[in-house]
Amino acid sequence: MSTLMNLCLGTIDMAARRPPPNTKTASKTERSSNISSFAGFGREKKEPLWRCVENCGACCKLDKGPSFVTPEEIFDDPGDVELYRSMIGPDGWCVHFEKSTRKCSIYPDRPYFCRVEEDVFKSLYGIDKKKFNKEACGCCRDTIKAIYGANSKELDNFNRAVRSSDPN
Repeated sequence: MSTLMNLCLGTIDMAARRPPPNTKTASKTERSSNISSFAGFGREKKEPLWRCVENCGACCKLDKGPSFVTPEEIFDDPGDVELYRSMIGPDGWCVHFEKSTRKCSIYPDRPYFCRVEEDVFKSLYGIDKKKFNKEACGCCRDTIKAIYGANSKELDNFNRAVRSSDPN
């Protein structure tokens, strides 16, 4: 199983099993867009745009257990593995995550691997820019479910935020 599948608890695997959306009536431009797709009966469906949601921090739980990949499986550079491991506190949460405020104390200066950005997903997981939003949203959903639960307010907040994202 690939690193990304482990990291996202099977998001890629599930997506690969889903039938492709019905795009027979969509133009080439519409089919290549990552902003919208057709949801059947000619109805246009807005694709979610990834965004970070305040008061979550699920990604700051660095030691998530055996369902997630280890730093050695993610990083090629031993320095990245060492830095990642140095950030794991005794409870598995990042030492820079302020639990009372649910904020990162080094957010502007956080390491590259703490950034959910197109280039980071490309370098670490091989995810193309066209698939970034879908994969980032899937990874966040899976992580939030694993940390807070499938019926959590954190998951509701995330889903609401990405559904209401405006591409402009």
